[in-house]
Amino acid sequence: MKRCFVLGIGVVALLNLVACSQQDSTPMASAPASTPVNVDGTKYILSEEPTNAADVIQVRKEAKDSDDVVIVGRIGGSENPWIDGRAAFSIVDGSIKACTDIPGDTCQTPWDYCCETPKLPMGIALVKFVDDDGNLVKADARELLNVKELSTVVVKGKAKRDEAGNLTVLASGIYVQK
Repeated sequence: MKRCFVLGIGVVALLNLVACSQQDSTPMASAPASTPVNVDGTKYILSEEPTNAADVIQVRKEAKDSDDVVIVGRIGGSENPWIDGRAAFSIVDGSIKACTDIPGDTCQTPWDYCCETPKLPMGIALVKFVDDDGNLVKADARELLNVKELSTVVVKGKAKRDEAGNLTVLASGIYVQK
């Protein structure tokens, strides 16, 4: 099992390196799904930034399943960090550099963090906005929450751990830093 996980990380790293090394002049960001948003996103928007936010790496280390968490990170971690048509995306720890943070880098998808692939597995978390019944909100996060790749966000929610220890935040609120 551990060997398969390491092999899987290696494959993801290789794919990210290939994507970052391509010199295509067309940005690869996927556009929001064109489905109408029938959900009021304002109930998820926090008017003030929470003061007790922890970085992704810290929350991954310390949070247990069902803990209340406040986490800060930048949207990204893959070429397409979104779950199309759903209020969900991945965030990356602020200590990990996006390609735009590296002088002279010309990567067309800097939010995939392909230049920091070895650090990425321990610095990424999935954020899923859920309704009052705990169901994933069926609206595109980009439209619902007015966010985009590399937006720095502070998210409130509950930690959810899978068997491999990966972190998902079942989110109830978001603050988008300016």
